[in-house]
Amino acid sequence: MVDKDIQDTPVAVPKQNLSQILAQTVKTGIIKSNLVPMLAGLTLALYTYNISPFEKIPEMILALIGSALIIGAAGAFNNLYDRDIDSVMERTKNRPTVTGMIKAKSVLWLAISMTVVGLGALALTTPLAAILGFLGIFFYVFPYTMWTKRRTIYNTEVGSISGAMPPLIGWAAIHPDITHPAIIGLFLIQVIWQMPHFYAIAIRKHDEYKAAKVPMLPVVKGVRRTYIQTNIYLVVLIAASFLFQTLSLGITLVALVLSIAWLVLSIYGYKKMDPEKWARSLFIFSLFHMTILFSTVIIYSLMGIFFQL
Repeated sequence: MVDKDIQDTPVAVPKQNLSQILAQTVKTGIIKSNLVPMLAGLTLALYTYNISPFEKIPEMILALIGSALIIGAAGAFNNLYDRDIDSVMERTKNRPTVTGMIKAKSVLWLAISMTVVGLGALALTTPLAAILGFLGIFFYVFPYTMWTKRRTIYNTEVGSISGAMPPLIGWAAIHPDITHPAIIGLFLIQVIWQMPHFYAIAIRKHDEYKAAKVPMLPVVKGVRRTYIQTNIYLVVLIAASFLFQTLSLGITLVALVLSIAWLVLSIYGYKKMDPEKWARSLFIFSLFHMTILFSTVIIYSLMGIFFQL
């Protein structure tokens, strides 16, 4: 059970203003990073269906607002529920929800309000976008945060479903059909990407997760098992790259090269580096992988759109 009174325990932390408190509560860094895949899905739908962006300006604005709000709401719900384990971990012990700089009731109402307004904004684009937004926040709060995060080494796999919703939401906000291979490819790649990414974090923060009793794969099964499982997911990631073939050979090659390079780095690094350095190299490359791939999708889609006009 989560200790609901932890927020009342005084902790010596640097003084913060309201904007800083709110930013940490809703995890603005995660909001920003997840809006890039959302925009990739959105621009890809515009290009795929030959739709002018000028025809969809309201939908684009609403998709940005709605996505930002539901991602922030998910972060707030997560911070609220995880106050007990956040208080143990070094990187999270100064969160406002832990230190008491924001009250639990305020966080709850903030999260609920952001959810309602966010889903409302997405519903004004297409009903499917709102449904996907709801599924994203539902999976993050209930199956992940409240159920699997503290119980199983497969918590990352469960959480990856909600983490991969942004490109689907972006696409659905423009076109209410998510069966095209290109958007399925974006979704699957973001699902798979999260395992090597978060495994690397878990190795680097092994002692913190162990102290908080969060059963991350490296904590429970060790680095060797994590290495094997990381490579399995990277092989699947390589295979998923071919889903872009129906859309663009260029994007397919970018996804393929990035994924192969990640696998090579994993195999080579594991043999040549200590676990901490190996995990750090994988973590850094995961950021490059996602940034380059989704930026390529956005640039390719926008160039295709304006050449079509």
